[in-house]
Amino acid sequence: MLSEKALKEFMSPSAGEMFGRVVKLLGSDHIMVHCSDGITRVGRIRGKLKRKIWIREGDIVLIAPWDFKSSERCDILWRYTVAQVDQLKNNGQIAPEL
Repeated sequence: MLSEKALKEFMSPSAGEMFGRVVKLLGSDHIMVHCSDGITRVGRIRGKLKRKIWIREGDIVLIAPWDFKSSERCDILWRYTVAQVDQLKNNGQIAPEL
């Protein structure tokens, strides 16, 4: 079972995944995300994360664009804690302005 405690683990992006910042909560498990490639997409919270991890505006998340409509839609795979975001910025994996 996934919970806030499980976020202590660190998940790095694999091929086709990228970082994004939550811009707006749209409801019904959908979130507007500004991605690291400069595109704003509508993200869907995967069932694995739904109701187990709270996602708020301004959080840094790991996303995977869909195979179709990749410039419009994505799946939310993971939410990073503040300490993890600082670590990512220090390692240069994430842009400071994201």
